[in-house]
Amino acid sequence: MTTVTIDLPDTVFSALRLAPNDFAREMRIAAAVQWYAQQKVSQGKAAEIAGLNRVDFLDELYRRKVPAIQVTLEELKKEIDGDR
Repeated sequence: MTTVTIDLPDTVFSALRLAPNDFAREMRIAAAVQWYAQQKVSQGKAAEIAGLNRVDFLDELYRRKVPAIQVTLEELKKEIDGDR
């Protein structure tokens, strides 16, 4: 596993009321959710980035009001009609 180090001002932790370890966990989850919402990573990869299993990642998406299924209406219509 690769380790990434980020220098942050001490005031960040008090502003968010999080300990450094909790902040790092929140940052991983927030990044994974954002990249998933932007369709940059798959659901499985986002869960991996977040350090969660898929079920817990789906729960996190729900809590953050991010749709778990990312299919456009046009894609859904094509799939229903059998067009690929």
